[in-house]
Amino acid sequence: MLQLPIYEEFAHWLDDLLENNDMPEDTVAFCFNLYEESDEEHLYAAQLIASDQFDPDDEEGEWACEEIWSCEENIFIVDTSDEDDTGWKHAQELFCEMIEEYLKNGRYGHILTDSKGVAAGFVDGELQMLHTK
Repeated sequence: MLQLPIYEEFAHWLDDLLENNDMPEDTVAFCFNLYEESDEEHLYAAQLIASDQFDPDDEEGEWACEEIWSCEENIFIVDTSDEDDTGWKHAQELFCEMIEEYLKNGRYGHILTDSKGVAAGFVDGELQMLHTK
């Protein structure tokens, strides 16, 4: 279930990134790289990257390693310490839910959905495809 206060912060973060950064012309896909910031504090982060490659069948996400733009250290952090489930799988579900909502209703969602694909996943893990064209 979408947590509105967190989603609103997430949407504001993405609005700022997509409004204030011109994506390279050869961008064909986007990936939200997810990270475990702190296992003890149950903090998880998302970083947006643009890639000039895309393969919807590549679950390992090799295409996402070919980044041509990154938000670098401007990451979005979610604290799951007050959740019943504080594990990484739950964190990935939270991020994917927010990303899917943004793709449908976000101010600049069209920038992402105009690409061939949008995925999310933990670095060194499998990607979850959230949009393909």
